[in-house]
Amino acid sequence: MVQPQFDNATKREYTAAVGQPAYLHCRVKNLSDRSVSWIRKRDLHILTVGVHTYSSDARFAALHTDGSDEWTLRVAHAQPRDSGAYECQVSTEPKISLSFWLSVVVSKAEILSGPELFVRAGSDINLTCIARHAPDPPSFIYWYRGANVVNYAQRGGISVETEQRTRTSRLLIARASPRDSGNYTCAPSSSDSASVVVHVVSGERPAAMQSSSQRIIPAHVTLILFSYIFNKQFVFDVTQNILISVYLIDCLASKIIHILESR
Repeated sequence: MVQPQFDNATKREYTAAVGQPAYLHCRVKNLSDRSVSWIRKRDLHILTVGVHTYSSDARFAALHTDGSDEWTLRVAHAQPRDSGAYECQVSTEPKISLSFWLSVVVSKAEILSGPELFVRAGSDINLTCIARHAPDPPSFIYWYRGANVVNYAQRGGISVETEQRTRTSRLLIARASPRDSGNYTCAPSSSDSASVVVHVVSGERPAAMQSSSQRIIPAHVTLILFSYIFNKQFVFDVTQNILISVYLIDCLASKIIHILESR
């Protein structure tokens, strides 16, 4: 009598996203009247025998089509705790088995520009979103502005390019105006979403202005150290006057930035 044997070409490592179903496929040739069981190795719990489930966790089920060599373990709504080793076992004497490994990962989108973006009015808004750790390419990636899907008909110059193979989507809004400011969200079909706040401003970007004022700070430190090292009254008086002047310049620069931001 021909003995059952596993198909050694079977894939044995699988990855699933949290909340999505996971499938482990075991192929057994020449099974005859033997049965196939799925066992969770960490606690040696028998999950299924044949197409019958022996677990109180209803997420586990065995799938099989009559006449097929394939016996599939399905884990519905996979969770990180489901990660680990599973065993496909055939009821021969002695028993034969094949081990499988399941990894359940959190798939999350990422917008490459970071959580906040400043864009000069008249230039383009260019956002790139990647679905990180997605086991399979997403069936879709939607872009939202606030609570609404980005409306291509609202005005011209809006386009989206999605590459399922690389799990990447790019949103381009040409000739941006302050009306295009807002919270933009990238939402892949099987990943957590990611958002970025876009500010479309006229004139110089606030971020650049802030970096200019921040460069004044090291001067404060230098002057204080200079006064401390020489410890002379003359130097101290000069340093104090310079610090007061720098402080007034800082205050004036902050007010100018505030006025420009409020326009």
